Amino acid sequence: MKYRKLKNSELSRKTPEAFKNSTKTPLIIILDNIRSLNNIGSVFRTADAFLIQKIYLCGITAQPPHKDIHKTALGATESVEWEYVKDTIALVKQLKSEQVKVLSIEQADGSVSLEKFLVEKNTTYALIFGNEVKGVLQEVVSSSDAVIEIPQLGTKHSLNISVSCGVVVWDLFVKLKIVNLQS
Repeated sequence: MKYRKLKNSELSRKTPEAFKNSTKTPLIIILDNIRSLNNIGSVFRTADAFLIQKIYLCGITAQPPHKDIHKTALGATESVEWEYVKDTIALVKQLKSEQVKVLSIEQADGSVSLEKFLVEKNTTYALIFGNEVKGVLQEVVSSSDAVIEIPQLGTKHSLNISVSCGVVVWDLFVKLKIVNLQS
């Protein structure tokens, strides 16, 4: 079989308006004190790719518009709904009161390995990704409904925040599609 790379004009891209009117994947991303503007922009692109409901930017996490966020987001800040909330704990409490399941992505006692985490039908999940050095704050981890850990076998046991987001979002995107298709 011969493969031909597709041109940008062949990709059936949604307009920002069509994106906003699309049915969203029941995932919310919370960025808790992310310092890298490039990581923030990359998460916006991931959120755009998988029709994520919303991104919350918390604590010191920078907000669009910013040239370094824009450089990696490539316009996704215009399509993906986002909001700044200073206090991550207050946001977690609010989301839990709205029946959203809050998941910290962190290495912790009692964490569930990503491949073993089972999603529930008709459930919205908020995924919390923490600071590049300190991770998700302990108080936030303690307030979560569950903690998911990405299994790692090498010497570092550390992934870049934008890579972690891509891995977790893809995994849950697939699991949610499967479980929500079942009758």
